[in-house]
Amino acid sequence: MRVLAAMSGGVDSAVAAARARDAGHDVTGVHLALARNPQTFRTGARGCCTLEDSRDARRAADVIGIPFYVWDMAEEFHDSVVDDFVNEYAAGRTPNPCLRCNEKIKFAAVLDRAVALGFDAVVTGHHARLGADGLLRRSVDLAKDQSYVLAVLTRAQLDRAIFPLGDSTKERVRAEAAERGLAVADKPDSHDICFIADGDTRGFLESRLGSAPGDIVDGRTGERLGAHNGAYGFTVGQRKGLDLRVPAADGRPRYVLSITPVTNTVTVGPREDLEVDVVTADRPIWHGVDTRVDCEVQLRAHGEVVPASVSVASDALVATLTSPARGVAAGQAIVAYQPDPEGDIVLGSATIMAGSRVSSHA
Repeated sequence: MRVLAAMSGGVDSAVAAARARDAGHDVTGVHLALARNPQTFRTGARGCCTLEDSRDARRAADVIGIPFYVWDMAEEFHDSVVDDFVNEYAAGRTPNPCLRCNEKIKFAAVLDRAVALGFDAVVTGHHARLGADGLLRRSVDLAKDQSYVLAVLTRAQLDRAIFPLGDSTKERVRAEAAERGLAVADKPDSHDICFIADGDTRGFLESRLGSAPGDIVDGRTGERLGAHNGAYGFTVGQRKGLDLRVPAADGRPRYVLSITPVTNTVTVGPREDLEVDVVTADRPIWHGVDTRVDCEVQLRAHGEVVPASVSVASDALVATLTSPARGVAAGQAIVAYQPDPEGDIVLGSATIMAGSRVSSHA
């Protein structure tokens, strides 16, 4: 096939492009310039889309022996990912920008452009498996598995995707890069939020949303416990940085239970009040045959899986958990998996709207 390899400048995408070429595909590399004002150098493992990353991607393409281009998608990225991130926090939700980038940029804008240019598929360095059966599965390297952030892809998008790294550990990918003479073999992985290079999410949001003072209140008594400069600086399940002026009577720590943008209120309480056993979500993307299924669900990136009974309609997904989960935040994705000896299968995903507690657990 004629395929487009998205090359970030990291080791994973470089090896993925090389493997696609070895598989006999006609491969062209492309680096996505996503930052409006790219910096020359990364700060350790923080940030991405810098001029350094573009140069690393170009050098890797030269070593592999494939054509290489840079596509400027900064405006699309800002509109679909950065603005969405800010707006979601302003609405009291906790978004996952990596998931949104996969949905709106890599497998929407890029794929659409690739198909228009005559390419058959897009190759990426994601750690996930997509077999001949068309099923999206977890990577063999569970520590690096990225199926959670790919679960937003539609069937049509998966049909034009290739993930060459899903059967390899990250250690093996780095070793292969060294064997191929790729200079990125030892390059640190990027982490955190790529467009917040210094890691200061609260500062980033404040620079865009401004100061918005409000109250922090007790979820059980309604008592005012402290103040904040912006509810967007908090997320459900957060314990640190609350700066409460009234200590808990029992001396136990308190956690963020909910965020209410209408009143600009952050509600806190004890850890057990975070527990929910029913999760409702909207905008489902479902690949499963059945719309009612017992499976496992993952409620945030790198989170633990929880057994659940899931019911899916055209516009909603409801998961009843067999045991309560804590820290379930609106705006995150719920991803349903079918356990399988060959690798857990992604059944589908949806965007969490709310969690609730409807039963009592010992």
